Amino acid sequence: MLEKYTSVCGRFTQRSKNDNCSSLTAPDTGAVRDDKMPGGPTISGRSYAHARIWRMSKQVISPGGTVDGVVELPGDKSISHRYAILAALAEGRSEISNYASAADCRSTLECLRRLGAEIESANGVVRIAGRGLDGLKEPRRALDAENSGSTMRMLAGVLAGQTFRSTLTGDASLRKRPMRRVIDPLRQMGAEIHGDDGDRAPLEIRGGKLRAIDYTPPIPSAQVKSAVLLAGLYGDGATTVRESICTRDHTELALREFGATVEARRGEVRIEPRPKLVARQMTVPGDLSAAVFLISAALILPESALVLHNVGLNPTRARVLDFLISIGAPIRLPVVQLRDGELVGDISVQHAPLVGGKVTGGQAAEMIDELPMLAALGPFTEQGIEIRDARELRVKESDRIATLAAGLRQIGGHVEEFSDGLRVEGRSAGKLRGATVDPEGDHRIAMALAVAALGAEGDTVVRDADCAAVSFPEFFATLKRLRGAA
Repeated sequence: MLEKYTSVCGRFTQRSKNDNCSSLTAPDTGAVRDDKMPGGPTISGRSYAHARIWRMSKQVISPGGTVDGVVELPGDKSISHRYAILAALAEGRSEISNYASAADCRSTLECLRRLGAEIESANGVVRIAGRGLDGLKEPRRALDAENSGSTMRMLAGVLAGQTFRSTLTGDASLRKRPMRRVIDPLRQMGAEIHGDDGDRAPLEIRGGKLRAIDYTPPIPSAQVKSAVLLAGLYGDGATTVRESICTRDHTELALREFGATVEARRGEVRIEPRPKLVARQMTVPGDLSAAVFLISAALILPESALVLHNVGLNPTRARVLDFLISIGAPIRLPVVQLRDGELVGDISVQHAPLVGGKVTGGQAAEMIDELPMLAALGPFTEQGIEIRDARELRVKESDRIATLAAGLRQIGGHVEEFSDGLRVEGRSAGKLRGATVDPEGDHRIAMALAVAALGAEGDTVVRDADCAAVSFPEFFATLKRLRGAA
């Protein structure tokens, strides 16, 4: 139960009895997939399909106006992945409401179907007939994670404990992303894993009996922690993951909700093997990472006011609200409750002048998905925004440091790029101006540049805008609605 929820020095702080860390607290988008496109990569003499081809589209962003209204956000992407995977491993029929509309989360469902799970999905509700820990079936062909690194890394943990061979592949972007951080601990547990060029997808996995390990990831990562904990379900003893910086704990919370025994202390998570996971009815909170784009739009456009309902406020995710408050954002949380182990509440925000600030160290790891939008707020602050210690951005869906820097410069932003981050100058550097920008197929860059364009002089064209569907298919339609557009 919630022990306290207080406002201290303008910063919201929440603690729960089981917290191991403390901090602040699909519509048709025009995208098409081609699951049978030839010419994919080869490994062990076999070829695998390319995953997703986005129809090249554009969005024209006109500046000015206000954003005003009430928003129900799509389900949190991170939580949706985890609920679906654990529901497939549980015994009985689970029902997940407000399941994310993101393309990445549909990729997880499709992979689980290929592993034998019976899944029905309609109107944001997903029903999964669980097969139990040992009930998954060997897939007839490669499991296609498409653009979803979460799908690939977390399912690798599950597949490491199976008695069959499987292959995880993805689209061109995902096949460029390093997987050694998840391969190494799973090999230590006894799984056989082979990747293209050593640490790239496709990943061929031969699972089996796993050893329990005590593991400290060299770089803090919620996905790596999750993969090891999921593999730990199949270990021969208790598996422990230690981390120097607290990463999001959705996996630990979800495991407990489904019946696993998980002990979490500051910097350490321990899971007992072979639990009986029990089917659940769960509701996914609204996606806080998606909310940040709309909050930022309200902060940029004068006279704006928004209320976002039922947003996930997990303390390992909500540091971004802490940062926004520290630079002048008038954010309030009028309603907060604990639901299915997750903190959920309403967020209200109004336009206000922003001071600017710097993100470094552990903050960068805690806000990794929100950093592109925070950087894009730089031109609308007094002092600018500087981000350091965020080298991880270089190996996301794109090199997010380089891609965002290029996009902001195209619309007149003054940006200094570092190996581990960037600095975006504030209002004194001049107003942004409309231009054509290319997010390089990266959903978070597309949305960040679109929001920044709201404060520019003249129209901005965002190329390949459909890539936003990876995490927030409704983004552009929601933005138009809040601005009073048809």
